[in-house]
Amino acid sequence: MEGKRAEGDELIDDYVDCLISLDTNARPGPSDGLILGAPVVEGAVGGGTELDAMRDFASAEDPKEPVLGMTFESDEAAKAFYNEYARRLGFPFRVGRSRRSKGTEEVVVMKRFVCSREGTCKKKQKSPDEATRKRERMSMREGCNAMMEVVRESDHWIVSKLEKAHNHDLGTCSANVGYIRARGLLGGSDKVTMVGPDEMAFLRQNVLGEGGDAQGLIDYLKKTQVNDPAFSHAIQVDRNGCVVNVFWADARAKAAYRHFGDAVTFDTSYKKNKYMMPFVTFSGVNHHLQPVVFGCALLMEETEFSFVWLFETWLAAMGGKAPCSLVTDQNRAMKAAIGKVFPNSCHRFCKWNILGRTKQKLTHVYTEHPNLRDELESCVLESETTATFETTWMSIIDKYDLRKNSWLQAIYNIRQKWVPLYLMDTFFAEIAPTLKLETMNDFYKKYFNTKTTLEVFLNQFNLRMASQYDDEAKADMDTYLNKATTKTASLIEKQAASTYTKAVFSKFQEEFTESLGFIIQKTGDGGISKYSITKDEDPSETFYVTYNASNKMANCSCKYFEFSGILCRHILGVYIIVDPRTLPPDYFLKRWTRNARDDDALIEESNNYHNEDPSQSITVRYNVLCIDAIRCAERGAGSEAVYKAAKDILQKAYQEIIAYERNPDRGSQRDVININEDVTIDDQSMPDSGRKVTNLLGQFLDSSWSPV
Repeated sequence: MEGKRAEGDELIDDYVDCLISLDTNARPGPSDGLILGAPVVEGAVGGGTELDAMRDFASAEDPKEPVLGMTFESDEAAKAFYNEYARRLGFPFRVGRSRRSKGTEEVVVMKRFVCSREGTCKKKQKSPDEATRKRERMSMREGCNAMMEVVRESDHWIVSKLEKAHNHDLGTCSANVGYIRARGLLGGSDKVTMVGPDEMAFLRQNVLGEGGDAQGLIDYLKKTQVNDPAFSHAIQVDRNGCVVNVFWADARAKAAYRHFGDAVTFDTSYKKNKYMMPFVTFSGVNHHLQPVVFGCALLMEETEFSFVWLFETWLAAMGGKAPCSLVTDQNRAMKAAIGKVFPNSCHRFCKWNILGRTKQKLTHVYTEHPNLRDELESCVLESETTATFETTWMSIIDKYDLRKNSWLQAIYNIRQKWVPLYLMDTFFAEIAPTLKLETMNDFYKKYFNTKTTLEVFLNQFNLRMASQYDDEAKADMDTYLNKATTKTASLIEKQAASTYTKAVFSKFQEEFTESLGFIIQKTGDGGISKYSITKDEDPSETFYVTYNASNKMANCSCKYFEFSGILCRHILGVYIIVDPRTLPPDYFLKRWTRNARDDDALIEESNNYHNEDPSQSITVRYNVLCIDAIRCAERGAGSEAVYKAAKDILQKAYQEIIAYERNPDRGSQRDVININEDVTIDDQSMPDSGRKVTNLLGQFLDSSWSPV
């Protein structure tokens, strides 16, 4: 877990800026060579520079301005150079045009970076009615011809066209706003990289509607609050009262965080695509290995101040309990904010983002060596020890003669910040290293384009969230109604099958069956026994397990249990020898079990509220009732049959409350509803034991109850 941050982390900041996009303070550094295979030292990473992949690698004098014939290692290096040039002169730029090669590969062979004031705005003819309804939108287009075009030649890029003259004043962009990433907010090809006050207003207007006053969004938040009293939202405004960032989380997001918020991903996928919403999510994985959302935000400003505001607001909405681990695609401002708000959370860079960027960086190499991509990904995802990873990595580098590739040098030198093997002592809820959950980027590609309005976006997102909840409910019922199939007669396997959800048991079963193929040798006796575990085909890769006979607990050198929350094949192999009956209950994390949603936290919170005098505060009374209502909702949503019964019970309870308000003297004689009556569930697909639910409301509030 990350503690205090060393000065060497600045190198990682700059590298991540290279990964994702550029930050306000990013600077190219000297072009010294990095040494692959050098040890990672806190405070200094390698002997070179983190921005080699961003630089003009052929120029000895490190020019500050572009010139014809200038060479770059990649199109991203060219973009980074032009970004620094644009920042220094004070003009925003975008990718104005790109061209791909013909054929099956279709790799990018040309990119043109243009001033954001390039081109002219074509005004549509409007009827008189339309003119009165809509105001003219601002336009940045002024016909500026400034640009730099680069083309691919073999394994490098060359500046083929260049125009440095602008037709407008420079130096007007605000350094306080900084670099706004390529969000696609301005249309199909208008990807703004640097934004000043006017451009920020333009972005806000495109997202929030005319004038950028966010009235439509505010109406949406108010409407949601009425339907969901536990709904939380907050709006950050600038000194002029204009909306900058917006956060919200509903009751289901909060409930999901209580159960599964130990490992969180802060998803900023929008920065990597051409779609319109600057939309971010806090997300994780549930007990069925499905994605679950813990909160959302519209992030129109990416300063450290905004990130701190967002993280603190989200943390408060989630009850103030920080996650154990946090995975992000980060920049310098985000990393600084994480250090302030989550000082004790282990922060890791997203491995999928880095592998995705590697594909872009090594396009020409992948074309020449089709197997390279699979070999690199296998090295990262399938290596079982850090020694194996480093040996395999170096063999790949030597095999394809890539020791001078600055991108591979950079990501190898910060391997401790993104390769999971170096962070195995922290819980990340990653059972399957190759499992990749659907991200918001995938969601955008399926449902949105640059003309999608905020209203449509939010409605579609709500539908997507409803679909996720349905998927979880279906998986719950499948787990309850259909027993998992075991492969052996082992009592340990049967214990796991009856405890875990089917999805998690499947992963446990893989580890269990693999444990049968190891050679296990006892290397030390006493109160704590020691074992070495090897396989015939790879005797060089040895793992070590210690077993404490007094408490029947074990630890493995691979740290897989600490990282994923299920036992590794090495410990399971030892248990088969020393105690083949059952595993200690401590090895079954509740978040992976069938009862993961049983809300002990809610019960405890409810008891805390009940200790207070309800006559003193409407807030106390409201919170107690909300807790009971949430528990009813979580139970009642388990299946369509139980839902119908729950809705009938709750509607009758509501009618009784109304009747009691009108005639409080009725007291115990009220007869609108008898919650002890039998409720018949009309669903032939349910087993007989599930068609009649007695005292259903009481059972909902009993967290130990399940539908079967």
